[in-house]
Amino acid sequence: MLNRILISVMTLTAALLMSVGVAAAFDDAQYPNLKGQWIRERAPAGVTGQGPFDPTKSWGHAQQAPLTPEYKAKFEESLADQAEGGPGFWPGARCLPPGMPAMMTNFRPMEIIVKPETTWILIDHIHETHRRIFTDGRRWPEWVEPTFDGYSIGQWIDTDGDGRYDVLEVETRHFKGPRTFEPSGMPLHDDNKTVIKERIYLDKADPNLLHDEMTVVDSALTKPWSVDKKFRRVKEARPYWPEDICAEGQAMIHVGKETYWVAGDGHLMPVKKGQAPPDLRYFKQPPK
Repeated sequence: MLNRILISVMTLTAALLMSVGVAAAFDDAQYPNLKGQWIRERAPAGVTGQGPFDPTKSWGHAQQAPLTPEYKAKFEESLADQAEGGPGFWPGARCLPPGMPAMMTNFRPMEIIVKPETTWILIDHIHETHRRIFTDGRRWPEWVEPTFDGYSIGQWIDTDGDGRYDVLEVETRHFKGPRTFEPSGMPLHDDNKTVIKERIYLDKADPNLLHDEMTVVDSALTKPWSVDKKFRRVKEARPYWPEDICAEGQAMIHVGKETYWVAGDGHLMPVKKGQAPPDLRYFKQPPK
């Protein structure tokens, strides 16, 4: 009986020592202070449009995206549909998540949680969007189920040799679509072989300014496309965190390739001038 008690005590003590060792292994001071709420840095004066991929330019044509002729034509198709009142190719109109790289435009506030094995990026937009950036030294798995946000592997590095990490280098692969660069509907390639590389770090002169130097390699592009996305830390100690539930209040109805709108009186209405009603072949038509 006494031996069993001693063994139990020794086992519990060993477990406690192991947990203390694990906790001690994570030195918060080794990592940059990314706590708080982050919103996207406002674009320079004169830049209009919502959520452009390159934050220094207006969305749409002003982005000067290096698209292939095929995907330039798809982009023009999206813009033409939006000019008539449609949603274009923006997946958010169908309550789909923006995915990468569009999610890093920060349509809603962002929170970053850093742990030794994983860095989480949390953004509540369309659905509870989140990224897990694995920093545990793993290699790429032999198979990964594709997702809108992709699969991210990262590494914290100390660029100035002061013993503290200051840059998170990330590579993200294994996507599914549809995905676009921004709400203009500028599309990424249907093959979903996108590779996104990032360098995430605090500004040397301003600890409340966060950079995300992002390079997108995609078959829809003639060359890699690099931008510097910037985020500003909110000053409030207890900021408000909004909730986005896309299905709540969603008035867009999609039938085939057409989009319609549910009016306030509950009836279906067109979103474009001269738009034909949906095909009612499976509904019994009233006699004329």
